[in-house]
Amino acid sequence: MSYGDGESRAQLMAAFAWLGVARGEKVAVLADPDLDVREVRSALHAGGPSMAPALASGQLECTSMQALISPDRDFTIPRQESRLVEETDRAVRQGYTGYRVFIDMAWVRRLGIDPRLVMHRETHVDHLFTGRPYSEVCAYDRHWFDADVLDRMAVAHPYRLLDRLGVLTIAATDDTLWMVGEADLTGRAEFRAGVRAALARTGPAGRLTVDLSRLQFLSLGCASDLLVLAAAGRPPLSVACPAAIARTLRRLGADALPTLTLIEVSRQC
Repeated sequence: MSYGDGESRAQLMAAFAWLGVARGEKVAVLADPDLDVREVRSALHAGGPSMAPALASGQLECTSMQALISPDRDFTIPRQESRLVEETDRAVRQGYTGYRVFIDMAWVRRLGIDPRLVMHRETHVDHLFTGRPYSEVCAYDRHWFDADVLDRMAVAHPYRLLDRLGVLTIAATDDTLWMVGEADLTGRAEFRAGVRAALARTGPAGRLTVDLSRLQFLSLGCASDLLVLAAAGRPPLSVACPAAIARTLRRLGADALPTLTLIEVSRQC
């Protein structure tokens, strides 16, 4: 992920930590070294359930890259990777279902590391996740890292997170429209315009797939708009969506539309 302000960073850091705790994982937050630990803990508590029990039990810990590689003082890729493997194995032995780490890449600035070394690490790290219950978010400050670094990291990682919670992002190819995030009242006009534009690009002879598998929320208003646009008849629509969204669309009459096909899929990350 990349962030432009402290609020968006705090939102995603907290959401990642909450999810790990809920799944019974051990969670480590390697926050910006310039943040006081009290600021980090406040951000983790904000907007959701209290993380005090997880902090007290040790399931959630606020630490740093310096502490991770200790007693070594100089950062090396082998040292970092070996420590992450050790901590993952230790978490499993302690009875946790996995180990997840939020790493604010501001440590690169603090330790004076060449970003090119980090870029190499980020593109040669698949072995950390293979056969091991480990997950990681790397957070890049857009004010400090060059655009070229951010672009290359976005391509190198298997997933790129949205800037903040509660937003809608739309992406499209010639025959597929992807909706990512949350399609609620604030994004309804954008949702409707995105579907309408995709239908126009597809043309009456084609078929458009609207992929909702990465939506975390679909409002009744957006669902109704989708069905109204589908009812126009051309081009026909395939809607790929999780079971919960499929139920909403069916209750609104999706099965009565001959030009609309619902395809139930697993929710994507």
